Amino acid sequence: MENDTGLGTLLGELIRDARAWASAEVDYYKALVADRLTDVKLAVALGIAAIVLANAALIALLVGLIIALMTLVGPLLATIVVIGVTLAVAALMGRMAVRFMRLATRKESDEPGESE
Repeated sequence: MENDTGLGTLLGELIRDARAWASAEVDYYKALVADRLTDVKLAVALGIAAIVLANAALIALLVGLIIALMTLVGPLLATIVVIGVTLAVAALMGRMAVRFMRLATRKESDEPGESE
């Protein structure tokens, strides 16, 4: 029971099998990327919707604060107070964001605890 398959035939089969394997791997990763891309699209859409709803809630809260303060100090001063406090909070958060961005983008030589 000898197998008379020649070396050329075996090499040809090996090349065909390698191509089929590579093609199957490429198809697998294409399907994986398509599946993950669908998940990412859904996550982004839901995240944007959440941000829009949170923004609407914040606007409603600020309008409610203005209405509540109107009875105490009048509409103009209530608006100025709410806008002023809101801008102060935004400025503080902006400064913190800049500080953390600088911290995140510092050079390796600026790492704490390293001596020169």
